[in-house]
Amino acid sequence: MIFQKNQPKNNYINPETLENPEVVENIKDEVETVVGPSVNVEGDFASEGNIIVKGSVAGSVHTSRHLTVEVGARIMANVRAGSAKVSGEVKGNIKAKDSVELTSTARVVGDIEAKVLIVEAGALICGKVSMPGLESTENRGGRIRNKRVEETITTEVV
Repeated sequence: MIFQKNQPKNNYINPETLENPEVVENIKDEVETVVGPSVNVEGDFASEGNIIVKGSVAGSVHTSRHLTVEVGARIMANVRAGSAKVSGEVKGNIKAKDSVELTSTARVVGDIEAKVLIVEAGALICGKVSMPGLESTENRGGRIRNKRVEETITTEVV
């Protein structure tokens, strides 16, 4: 079952706040879209709010906030999100503005791009991992300044 409730649009979830149990409960309360376990969505799927996938989605998935892929859920598509927690299966690339967390039951076949990647023992990744946005300090003429490095660190995990 797909369910969406009207709420004001907010920014994505900062992963540092996910360690606080009260924040996790608030995230559950702020869920705007749920793809139920018996639902199969075909086509592009977009939301400005938090999404929980319990069923399957074949097509692109996009949210500016948090995406949760629960155990037994399947996404056969590219994913873009503010942050994501994967416990199910994703066959496609995952691009998160902030963080991606893979639990021990996660199965990802595709590339992952995120500032922060959290991987529990037992998770499977078949693809490249990119973590862009490194900062470097540069000293020119006696002045120290920070500049954004446009390079990407890439690691292959099989």
